[in-house]
Amino acid sequence: MHKPDFETISPDTGHSYKFAYFDKSSPNTNKVKWHYHPEVELVYINTGVGKRQVGTHLSNYQDGDLILIGSYLPHTGFTKGFEENQKEIVIQFKPDTFYNALQNFEELKLIHQLLELSKKGIVFEGPIKEDIGLRMEGLQYESRIDALLTFVKILYDLAKEKDKKILNAEGYAFISSPNENKRLKTIFNYIRDHFMEPIALEDISAIVFMTPQSFCRFFKKSTNKTFTVFLNEYRINHATKLLSETDGDIKTICYESGFNNLSNFFRNFRKITQLTPNAYRDQILESIQN
Repeated sequence: MHKPDFETISPDTGHSYKFAYFDKSSPNTNKVKWHYHPEVELVYINTGVGKRQVGTHLSNYQDGDLILIGSYLPHTGFTKGFEENQKEIVIQFKPDTFYNALQNFEELKLIHQLLELSKKGIVFEGPIKEDIGLRMEGLQYESRIDALLTFVKILYDLAKEKDKKILNAEGYAFISSPNENKRLKTIFNYIRDHFMEPIALEDISAIVFMTPQSFCRFFKKSTNKTFTVFLNEYRINHATKLLSETDGDIKTICYESGFNNLSNFFRNFRKITQLTPNAYRDQILESIQN
């Protein structure tokens, strides 16, 4: 059984935030598991494809990513292995660091609204992605005061940006009880490690010491989704990644995504993506060629 992770982030000496840079020669190997932390996290990935799991939202990114993850919002890491010339820049900070300023300065109230919205997870698209990424990378070369001013301007520009997507628009009911937090993260870690296999309700409820009936009520209350719906979404999200990144045939992808027959796979794929697997792959190829 995998223990859930509460990540402790050590402060960056001399700054109000922590800056980290990762690439092929210095990869980030620390954040693969489902985890959460009090700090708000801004992540920029300049290129490549990967997986997002933020709250109960499951999706893939195709051309890099710029994502803002709020305080205590659970998520997994975004890059397992780096491609050539791919880089990941991460900024983490405690929201209360800026609380008084955000409340008292009229010009900064937009940032306060952004941080509140970030509790649901925000993905930014369009030209701002690369622009913010370059400014994030440049922070390491600036003096402390200039870096702070640049950082505040980054948050301000993100707050004004219209081209963004809320990942958990329906909200994410992350439970306040420590025992229930641990239980939910144990469930997510188990799904991540076993989604390619059949997962019986009796087995997954047993790992958190619940009856199947109690487990179903707990999961629905915590995620606003039934366990079956969440598991199918997780498997289809994995299938879309395989369809876009590999040349594997549909039958192979079906079984590698945890489905035991093609008809069930096709039915769930169409229900979740509104496309057949073949049409999805064609759409991805067309977008790459264009």
